[in-house]
Amino acid sequence: MVTVAMDTSALMSPVEADVRIFDELERLLGDFDCAVPEAVRDELAKLSEGGNGEEAVAASVGADLAADRCRTVEHEASYADDALVELAPEFDYVVTNDGPLKERLLDAGTQVIHIRGRNKLGISEP
Repeated sequence: MVTVAMDTSALMSPVEADVRIFDELERLLGDFDCAVPEAVRDELAKLSEGGNGEEAVAASVGADLAADRCRTVEHEASYADDALVELAPEFDYVVTNDGPLKERLLDAGTQVIHIRGRNKLGISEP
């Protein structure tokens, strides 16, 4: 089965970018296994508790999606982006809308799924 790791921006995209993230992943990949690094869950919790307005709502929705649809992965890194780069070899794809993280992942040889156009996902290969 195809495995994907989700970052904070991907999990917040249903609110921030009107992307039906899991429907789009199913369209692209068919069946898949979803994972979220612990640091991403922590980042979503901080943003939902400490933020306001749309960002807090997006983070809260992202945290709920992660809890309902993804397994948690332990790691050594303390920062979410570093955790995704550290864990990337374990996954077929990483889903992110973060430009600098996308470049780091592509440079490390990881396929990246990201928003293309208004609300569709596409794949970039290294």
